[in-house]
Amino acid sequence: MKAANNRSLDLSVEQGEAYLARCLRPEGPLTLSQILDKTLLGDSLELLSLLPRGFADLLIVDPPYNLNKDYNGSRFRRMDEEDYAAYTEAWLTAALPCLKERASVYVCCDWRSSLVIGPLLAKHLKVLNRITWQREKGRGASRNWKNSLEDIWFAAVSGDYVFHPEAVMQRRRVLAPYRENGRPKDWEETAEGKFRDSCPSNFWDDLSVPFWSMPENTPHPAQKPEKLMAKLILASSDAGGVVLDPFLGSGSSAVAAKKLGRHFVGIEREAQYCVWAEKRLEMAESDPRIQGYADGVFWERNTAALLKKRRR
Repeated sequence: MKAANNRSLDLSVEQGEAYLARCLRPEGPLTLSQILDKTLLGDSLELLSLLPRGFADLLIVDPPYNLNKDYNGSRFRRMDEEDYAAYTEAWLTAALPCLKERASVYVCCDWRSSLVIGPLLAKHLKVLNRITWQREKGRGASRNWKNSLEDIWFAAVSGDYVFHPEAVMQRRRVLAPYRENGRPKDWEETAEGKFRDSCPSNFWDDLSVPFWSMPENTPHPAQKPEKLMAKLILASSDAGGVVLDPFLGSGSSAVAAKKLGRHFVGIEREAQYCVWAEKRLEMAESDPRIQGYADGVFWERNTAALLKKRRR
């Protein structure tokens, strides 16, 4: 029996047959109308070639990091750097024809795979930045520093790309408020405290890795927060745009896209993860909230004011 406040989603494939039936199992070329807002069940290296050309406004990729990891019984085994580079080149070149000329690309990685992925992106795209985010979970190591950071490479197809910094402002507590002529300067005083809306940077320390009391949580071993996906989607796509994710996992990018008024196309090879993704998409219809995002701004992690707002 689960604890009363354990809201983690653990629906099995057998229990979720109706959700799995919503997924496409492509056997030939597809049109945009066939794939829009759909989860495609299959291998991304095979299915990307079946998608229409030039339809996606944003590509979000969270590929297997070059680590030994079990994905619902399917083992990804660590490769040497040359083989991992070839694997990365394969999915990248398969995905690029799907992108519009103004499309942006975000690729998630750890510090090791980042050393491989960054140079490969530079071969095909205009690399614009590398985001580092604080992953507060993780175990210590006796012979190395604890790994609690991950990277996200930001690139674009061309120099003319979509970027909305005003859509991803971060609301931070003001610890040393400065006043000018007795009035707050660049901050606001509220009943909950003093806050400043800051321009987004390439270091994110406001994210919570999904855990058991969050409705978005699943047993997926590498699930990304909806809040993280929301930042990428709001910054680099317009309302109504199309987000493509060839390694959908348990669906965080698709769910965030749906909640934020975008379309999505997701590819996932594991039936279990497709079930979780489809269930989360259904849940999003009745609850469009994204934990940590409210009033058009991203709040600091564990902000009391945000928690109070969400209880209303």
